[in-house]
Amino acid sequence: MSETEAMENSPDNAVTHPWTRYVAMGDSFTEGIGDPEPASPGGHRGWADRVAEELSRGHQDFAYANLAVRGRLLQQIVDQQLAHCLSLRPDLVTLSAGGNDLIRPGGDPDALAEKLDSVVQILTLAGATVVLFNGPDTGSSVLGRVRSKVAIYNENLRTIAARHDAVIADMWSLRQLNDPQMWDADRLHFSPLGHHTIAAMVLDALNVEHTLEPLSPKPLPQRSWRQARSGDLVWAREYFVPWVVRRLRNRSSGDGVTAKRPLPGPVFGPGVPLGSGEGPPGAEEPVRS
Repeated sequence: MSETEAMENSPDNAVTHPWTRYVAMGDSFTEGIGDPEPASPGGHRGWADRVAEELSRGHQDFAYANLAVRGRLLQQIVDQQLAHCLSLRPDLVTLSAGGNDLIRPGGDPDALAEKLDSVVQILTLAGATVVLFNGPDTGSSVLGRVRSKVAIYNENLRTIAARHDAVIADMWSLRQLNDPQMWDADRLHFSPLGHHTIAAMVLDALNVEHTLEPLSPKPLPQRSWRQARSGDLVWAREYFVPWVVRRLRNRSSGDGVTAKRPLPGPVFGPGVPLGSGEGPPGAEEPVRS
């Protein structure tokens, strides 16, 4: 362990919270797309990694797994991640799901909420604190078109949270996300600054002290109409058109992608499983040093 890691895990730097095993479930948002980091598992960091880093300070036994895979719909998250999550016996679960469903034609916020309600019930009965994410209120050219459906889904999520004593990570009220610098170039995923801001909000929702300081991004220079139009055309060619083509072909950006942290392990260093949680079918238990 490096000197920096030793300081982070010293009792003097410990943060007060009751959790020792954190599992993140979801899609590209939770996988960390838009926040590239070659040194992180899967090549992306994201808000969930940043939350786990803070929760691990001063807790050497803290373990973190991230099962999220880009492009996953709610039913796919349930089918592919729920059983694995339960097998890891987490006491903290973050679950962000339904966004990919809502931006597709026919996405029903009421039907999605009904399905999600049973998932949250299962997780809370297993003893986990569950954090749910509502959708952001943004004028993004794609997400802004489903704003009304997102608003309905958000109200349903609040009902689910109240019913099962879950925590709401309130993206809708996070007005910092209206800053363009919070978003990746594809206008669908968050930038590193966006992921950082969301991580701080999650820790605040959990009432956990943290070291994530709010950043004051530089205002974007005023663009001419011609420059703005040119940027829109580049974005449409590089991001929006390929996204539409994938939808028409019933393909996903997550096809062939697996979870970046399928086993719970320390946030810093090798992903060695801790405790008695089981890995995915066919995975062998690594030798502990």
